Amino acid sequence: MPIQHLLIVYFISTLLVLLPAPGLAKLFARAGEQPWKAYVPFYNTWVMQSLAKRPKHWVFWQAIPVVGWFITPGIFIEFVKLFGKFSLGSHTLASLFAPFYFPYLAYKENPAWIGPDKVKAHKKKGWREWVDAAIFAVVAATLIRTFVFEAYTIPSSSMEKTLLVKDFLFVSKMSYGPRIPNTPLSFPFVHNYMPVGSRKSYLEWIKIPYIRWFASPVKRNDAVVFNFPEGDTVINLPGYQSAQPYYNMIRNLDGTTSDVQRQQILGNPSIPIAVHPVDKTDNYIKRCVGIAGDTLKIINGILYVNNEKAFISPTAVTFYTFNSTRPLYEDDLKDAGISLNMKEENTLANDFQNINPTTYRVNISLGELEKLKKINGVIANSISPEIDSSMAGGIFPYDTNYYKWTIDNFGPVWVPKKGASISLTPENIPLYRRCIEKYENNSFEVRNGKVFINGKESATYTFKMDYYWMMGDNRHKSQDSRYWGFVPEDRIVGKAWMIWMSWDGGPRWKRLFRIVK
Repeated sequence: MPIQHLLIVYFISTLLVLLPAPGLAKLFARAGEQPWKAYVPFYNTWVMQSLAKRPKHWVFWQAIPVVGWFITPGIFIEFVKLFGKFSLGSHTLASLFAPFYFPYLAYKENPAWIGPDKVKAHKKKGWREWVDAAIFAVVAATLIRTFVFEAYTIPSSSMEKTLLVKDFLFVSKMSYGPRIPNTPLSFPFVHNYMPVGSRKSYLEWIKIPYIRWFASPVKRNDAVVFNFPEGDTVINLPGYQSAQPYYNMIRNLDGTTSDVQRQQILGNPSIPIAVHPVDKTDNYIKRCVGIAGDTLKIINGILYVNNEKAFISPTAVTFYTFNSTRPLYEDDLKDAGISLNMKEENTLANDFQNINPTTYRVNISLGELEKLKKINGVIANSISPEIDSSMAGGIFPYDTNYYKWTIDNFGPVWVPKKGASISLTPENIPLYRRCIEKYENNSFEVRNGKVFINGKESATYTFKMDYYWMMGDNRHKSQDSRYWGFVPEDRIVGKAWMIWMSWDGGPRWKRLFRIVK
């Protein structure tokens, strides 16, 4: 954690215990303590614990970054009990609005001191026991979810056969360092929309800039969960969101994302638009095939990183076509040990298809390719990987003047690195403009062939963040960096760690507690 981040954390911790001091001073006097002690940060909470005869080690827990913020309200609650305040409302005010509640309590209500013995004699009602336990559970789970790990469900087939639809994962937040929420005022355990309806699950009254503690860079070939970079603006209708991105819609109007095209969408009342902060855009999971500073290219479906063939996961799949001397059926492949996904909404995306009476198409891994060759009737020398050449102009960076790329013949493209500088040219502006303008929050204009960044003419640009290139293991059924470009470091959520449950009409027992590789 950078020292400036740590200083901010402890500055907030100090404010939490110092701001209520004017009210605490008078309450200390009523309890027989000297008022000046209320103005000494953390010593004042030591005094509160002493008066309440509660464990003093709570005071030291306040030194734990962020966790300490939740310990302090607990100390305040124990303190107000000493003045006969046992109601849920009093405890809520003491924990959430202490700078206002303690002065009000001291100078307006002026309650009598009852001492720790009467506090111990007080019996909570049954419903309060349940409410207090629930609040504790929510706070504890929120801390774990934010800083340690989070549960995640695989929604699509883009990572098959590494990860299957309805695999339930634990995602490690510690692998790359926990990211402080940009929008801390959020409904617990909900991502960006409420479970019922289309209302947002968070408030933007408080916005925190990008901060990551104990930061560690993403490693090449990690399976990574991240916030969808183009998910900051979505069409808030079923079937759209990140599945049919807003930016794709406005690009389809004339191939650009100009303000004129944006207004055609924004001005249409039948198309509701939702704008999300970074931490509330939809979560994606892909494999990081390129880290900051890498140069990537795809030639006939084969990925190269820094001019070397890239790692291929044993469970990664791609489409092959082949011929057979006899009719083949789904069961023939399954009997040979080849697993197939035949449940796609678009049947043309199913893993096994009959193109004509003798030609077939199948989506399999390298290990399954060897099994396919041994199936009776399959002509082994007819098997060839499918090369998709139909996407020119529909993929990143959406500029066919300079980039006539396809998903299987793509690049080369350099992945931006923090501190690295580039010369800005008409050719590379389509590649890096969104990074400069949207992800790094600069104004960007091109006037008379010259680039102006934040109003100043600029021939070069130095990147402020590291970026990553993400691709699905199911290469022909993955919406990934080939379609929307780079993933900035502030979008990184965590590393896919373990499958704790998998379901397909029943548990997939063999997948339970499997470490993701």
